[in-house]
Amino acid sequence: MTAPWVALREVVEAKTGTMNPSAWPNDPFTYVDVAAVDNKKKIITGARTLLGAEAPSRARKLMRTGDVLVSTVRPNLNAVALVPESLDGEVASTAFCVLRATPRVLPEYLYFFVRSDRFVRGVSKLATGALYPAVSDSSILDQTLPLPDLKRQRQLVDVLLCAQGIIRLRREIREMTTQVVPALFFDIFGDATTNPKGWPVVALESLLKLNPQNGLYKHKSAYGTGTPIVRIDAFRDGELGDPSLLKRLQLDDDEVSRYGLDEGDILVNRVNSPEHLGKSVLIPALAEPTVFESNMMRLVIDRERALPRYVFAALQTNRTRRHFQLNAKRAINQSSLNQQDLKALTVMLPPMEKQERFARHVEAAMANFANEAQALKGIETTMHSLLARTFG
Repeated sequence: MTAPWVALREVVEAKTGTMNPSAWPNDPFTYVDVAAVDNKKKIITGARTLLGAEAPSRARKLMRTGDVLVSTVRPNLNAVALVPESLDGEVASTAFCVLRATPRVLPEYLYFFVRSDRFVRGVSKLATGALYPAVSDSSILDQTLPLPDLKRQRQLVDVLLCAQGIIRLRREIREMTTQVVPALFFDIFGDATTNPKGWPVVALESLLKLNPQNGLYKHKSAYGTGTPIVRIDAFRDGELGDPSLLKRLQLDDDEVSRYGLDEGDILVNRVNSPEHLGKSVLIPALAEPTVFESNMMRLVIDRERALPRYVFAALQTNRTRRHFQLNAKRAINQSSLNQQDLKALTVMLPPMEKQERFARHVEAAMANFANEAQALKGIETTMHSLLARTFG
């Protein structure tokens, strides 16, 4: 029997309640705004404890265990979450539509529905505002979903929860894998700050084959087709994402030659918010000529003195991050580094045989990391298919 389709407003409570924490200025409360929701994991990760006197004007919506929060701003990003028991009675931003299930529907069923492509497409096309696209609560409540009986809802939810549990486990494994390289660095070379093994310390400039080079700037009108370009959003945790997904732009042969990347080049972000300044990536072998954007500097390592894999790992240490923070030039909402700041950075220089040992261990670890990433991608694809089959 085909399940009937109903509007969300038919299966959720019309009023979910409000609270004004500023009425109790000295009392603490926990606040969830849109930034507190991880739109990849679909969970609340950044709830903040504030005093009532510190309450933002948007802190007004009452949360109960099992409520589903749906961000009404930038709905295409799908910042949604299920409220856990630990946040029962706390406060959410008015930038959320709060869905509280009636007895006709399971809260988890609502939660998975608002994660579906059908829902995201439905609300995204209703968003208004060029710089701050948003939808109304009413637009969200107008979305329709299939409503089988509660027994069938439970069966569907159990399957989706199982897939979600596997995704969570795979993500935890991947996050643990990212800690392997720093642990290897510490084990082989020691703490970069205290240098307990007494390695020589040299300026990064002495390990470079060429001076640092700033990347290429092109107007947005040049983007579309052509040569791939590495931008700041193309890498995470020091690894370049799928090269086939890089943005492209039209360049002449001289520009491709001048800014073309080689395997072993290191890119360091030179302009960003303070916490992300100095973010870097080690370039792997690339299938086609690829260039890099102007907010990064390219380092070409002298391989007779140091291995790119070792230098890249040294750039990830707390010591290096402190150097970047201390030397950053600060402006409103962003900081910057210049080439001299980078060249002046000092790093330990262990013998080449130690660097080679480190590189071998890292390559083995990275192979395992790639396997875990592929496994995670596979189960995420399965979840995507399950949501599509469940909600159309």
